[in-house]
Amino acid sequence: MTPAALYALHLRVLQRFVYYRLPSKADADDVLQEIALAALSAKGAPTDEARGKAWLLGIARHKCADYFRKAYRESDAFEAPFACEGGGRSPGGAYTHMRVGLDVRGCLDALGPADRQVLTLHYLEDRPQADIAARLGIPPGTVKSRLHTAKAHFREQYDYEGEKPMKQLPLILPEYKIEPVPLPPFETRWEELIGWFLVPRIGEKLKWAMYDFPERVRTEVYEMECVGRASVHGIEGVEIISKESNGGQHEATHRNDDLTRTFIAQMTDTHVRLLAESDFDDGIRKCYTFLDGDAFLDNWGFGEDNCGKEIDLKPKGLITRDGNILCAQSIPAMDVVGRYAVTINGKRYDTVCLIDVETYESSGVTSEQFIDQNGRTVLWRRYNRDNWCMKRYGGTPWSQRLPGNDRLTVNGEPYVHWYDCITEYIC
Repeated sequence: MTPAALYALHLRVLQRFVYYRLPSKADADDVLQEIALAALSAKGAPTDEARGKAWLLGIARHKCADYFRKAYRESDAFEAPFACEGGGRSPGGAYTHMRVGLDVRGCLDALGPADRQVLTLHYLEDRPQADIAARLGIPPGTVKSRLHTAKAHFREQYDYEGEKPMKQLPLILPEYKIEPVPLPPFETRWEELIGWFLVPRIGEKLKWAMYDFPERVRTEVYEMECVGRASVHGIEGVEIISKESNGGQHEATHRNDDLTRTFIAQMTDTHVRLLAESDFDDGIRKCYTFLDGDAFLDNWGFGEDNCGKEIDLKPKGLITRDGNILCAQSIPAMDVVGRYAVTINGKRYDTVCLIDVETYESSGVTSEQFIDQNGRTVLWRRYNRDNWCMKRYGGTPWSQRLPGNDRLTVNGEPYVHWYDCITEYIC
């Protein structure tokens, strides 16, 4: 197999690898071109598929390291990847917990030579610990210890904002504006759990809230955190703790254990899904897994055979939109329907609008979800079909219960806006 054929075969893998690491799609595309040129001009390239993939990923790793080294040399405001234990990255790339504008070079220069040396070798030159050990003539365990100490010293110099407490979500949802943008929708990696807004990766945590309309009052607050690795029936994922709070007070008050859930979620290169959920019912912890059939799938599953939600988000042509009139080829359906500027809390976000018609909830619920280029939800809006759960809510159609709220019409059926959700991502 030629290098060109290998590159074409593994392009999607290379894209995921590079997009995950670099701070913008434009920079990632430039690096992908460099990878292609290096692969096509290389001598002695492997010819079989398996070795070719590893070889291409090795080129990609070095090109990404070159990118960060160049950025470090050219800017005093480089976002250092070693400012935080764990080095968490955003869905679309970049170390999102690192603030732009800090003098990282100055912080490095303020460290002792041993700290500066080991951080530079490991993070800026992308050298593995075994290579550093051989280069410095010290045991690998000593390299690991020095890295731990050096990162601690760096954080003392660097104003790391990732350890600050979660932001307070407002009691009243701020006014917002949603404006169509006359540009094609962009593609992005949307790694959030559908319906929960959290990316299931160890170290991730998120606070989000619900706001009833038309009052725009905060009614519920959820604090979620990925706390460690977990396995369900041999499938590995991460454990998530979700605590629900009363949102109607200035400081949200935690309720009893009946409203604390535990999830186990899994993220692959292509999909995100829940594997298990447990909660309390009358003081008894009840657990459900993906093998429990409808008891799990109807509440927590998504996709055929609980395959999960796709991560790569792009238009599929399943739903068209003209103002508040939507036409779906079939129901249920989920699709990107356009590009929108969402201005909220004094900030303006470039987003795509994802419409979900009775996919996540099949009993008459449609939602609008505005997702930015980082793959994060800026605003989520829920609509009820006019006759949704009428018996539970007094037998009154939603158009009469909430006469002033917005409407969507899907295949001729009216849906009425009920509540919104925002996360601390926009606060």
